[in-house]
Amino acid sequence: MPGGRLTHEHRRQIASWLADGLGYAEIARRLGRPTSTISREVARNSASGAYLADRAQQAAGQRARRRRPVRAAQPQDGGRPAESVRAFVERFATLLVGVGLPRMPARVFVCLLTSEPGSLTSAELVRGLQVSPASVSKAIGYLEEMELVRRTQESGRRERYVVDDDVWLRAFRSDTGAHDEVAAAARRGIEIFGAGTPAGARLGRMAGFFTWISEQMNGSGLTDAAVRDALTVVAALVHAARPLTVDELATALGWPVQRAAGALDTIGRRTSLADPLTVERTGRGAYAAVPRADRLSAAQRAALTRAAGAAAHPGGMER
Repeated sequence: MPGGRLTHEHRRQIASWLADGLGYAEIARRLGRPTSTISREVARNSASGAYLADRAQQAAGQRARRRRPVRAAQPQDGGRPAESVRAFVERFATLLVGVGLPRMPARVFVCLLTSEPGSLTSAELVRGLQVSPASVSKAIGYLEEMELVRRTQESGRRERYVVDDDVWLRAFRSDTGAHDEVAAAARRGIEIFGAGTPAGARLGRMAGFFTWISEQMNGSGLTDAAVRDALTVVAALVHAARPLTVDELATALGWPVQRAAGALDTIGRRTSLADPLTVERTGRGAYAAVPRADRLSAAQRAALTRAAGAAAHPGGMER
């Protein structure tokens, strides 16, 4: 049966959804099962017109015992009962489905993740999940594209699927390039719409967020010396209170021109270093430190401008 046998938790969900008035098709869609599976389950385990999850689970267990000799539960993964492991796999997979992973890849991934060696063959996954080899193959292909699993070759040309210890770091870093592209596109949008516009402000927040995500995932790669130089350039531009060229910055700081240019490049790649300021290039090739437009709303900027004007001309308020 696609998706494996129904668990006690599945039966509780079915009972709850039936009570809410959902139809068999909708319940089947939520569980990733054929509609016929749900209709047979309800018809087989309803009493007096009501489907009871606990009674259905008990009946399912009795049918399973009639089909095979009674024997003690086989321990799995270091002595843990197989039923407990299967229940955990299903619950954990459901959580991963909630964050965007398709159900079958989620079940395969959790099965690999919780196996003692962190690897299983296709046959072992088929037996453990009670699904078809085609379902396992498709799920593995999906997980490989996300860099969550990899294949290894055993003797006899048999493949094993492996979850490495650094799987999350590799998966996250593979997305860093995409985050950089989104941040760069948002910054281009700011140039088009203008930093002071509502669209520009939203794009500025978006660019800042994706830049931060990229830096966190990629470890930024900046040395302490590079960060110090970048912050020194920001301080110099604020102190000068006017745009400065690279040559003027280098002369004022007593640095080689390459060092000043490198610091400006660092600020351009890691804009959060200057926050709540941003370093902008002016028309004559100079650089200026200005407040980030997205840190203040239009109403806040207008109120501050009025307050500054009033402070500069106190007599004008008395008439």
